[in-house]
Amino acid sequence: MAVAPVASPSALRRFLTGQSSAGLLLMAMAALALVLANSPLAAAYEAALHVPLGPLSIAHWINDALMAVFFLLVGLEIKREMLDGQLSTWSRRVLPGIAAIGGMAVPALLFYAFNTGETARGWAIPAATDIAFALGVISLLGNRVPASLRVFLAALAIIDDLGAVLIIAAFYTAQISLPDLFGAGLIVAVLFAMNRLKVRRLAIYLLLGAILWIFVLRSGIHATLSGVVLALTIPMDTTPGRPDGDAASPVHRLEQALHLPVGFVIVPLFALANAGVPFLAMPAKALAAPVTLGVAAGLWLGKPLGVFGLSALAIRLGLADAPAHASRLQLLGVAMLCGIGFTMSLFIALLAFPGDPVLQAEAKIGILAGSALSGLIGLALLRIAHREAPDHA
Repeated sequence: MAVAPVASPSALRRFLTGQSSAGLLLMAMAALALVLANSPLAAAYEAALHVPLGPLSIAHWINDALMAVFFLLVGLEIKREMLDGQLSTWSRRVLPGIAAIGGMAVPALLFYAFNTGETARGWAIPAATDIAFALGVISLLGNRVPASLRVFLAALAIIDDLGAVLIIAAFYTAQISLPDLFGAGLIVAVLFAMNRLKVRRLAIYLLLGAILWIFVLRSGIHATLSGVVLALTIPMDTTPGRPDGDAASPVHRLEQALHLPVGFVIVPLFALANAGVPFLAMPAKALAAPVTLGVAAGLWLGKPLGVFGLSALAIRLGLADAPAHASRLQLLGVAMLCGIGFTMSLFIALLAFPGDPVLQAEAKIGILAGSALSGLIGLALLRIAHREAPDHA
């Protein structure tokens, strides 16, 4: 069977190197948060997050403002990949698209198997993949994982992020303030008009984006979605043969400017602020709570079942091409890594159970347990696959 095309080595190397390094830092900050939350410094750690800084606390600035910048980058990556990247043609979208659907649906169903009533609101928590964390694990294997599988994982995670954004907008929106929503709509209309008029000055888009964030924050829709909307309005030049290339495109310039601060400052800060679960202070029954089990099972069982199962079926039926030079066991190992749902899963947990620290803590335990199991098993499978088929490396 024919194999899927891969990105140019230089572009792929730049993307994966940055994502992998950011993933390793993310692991370190998550570990630090856990240490702080279970040490004599736990009270100071918690108090520091609730220190007011203007109209919001430090935790809210991180979760509502800085994460809007994270979602801006997510939106830019989605737009670029859909218009001029690994998802620019239907043939390239088929396999990661099918895999992403399975990777969202099966974990949600597994979560429902453990949860009914109020806790069922957390069904989307295990449906997300953390691309930085997953690529951080892959980076530990060096070139023993085929480049085609890294591209497959990156494309799948981007589609996964798009699904998570739509889920947040549709299912985790509070009571709407119509005047603020109207104000946000006016700003969006101006942004799209600027795009149509080919306005290319990023400063104007970012200024209006900040105003949009304020309206969305006050409207009841989660403020971070303003970042995705802003990303969709920023112009991107896809003209073939343009001599100045990507550097002239506002989308590419902003994406390149955001990669370092988002990967090495914003997401690690988010992990430090939200991954701290006080295990030692929690009752033992929390480890077997329905939310904990549903999230953990959804990530380390549901994700690989959905991703690998639907991918293998699509390849078998001839609906999609298999990743180049990758064995089934390697594909299973990467599908296992999709169960690392850290950043987006933590974010959805905060939205699913607002004001309920007990359910949030149970969800975080499930996220950490499921992500850790997924990472370790995925790493082991990829090591075994490399030993069994070294010629595929």
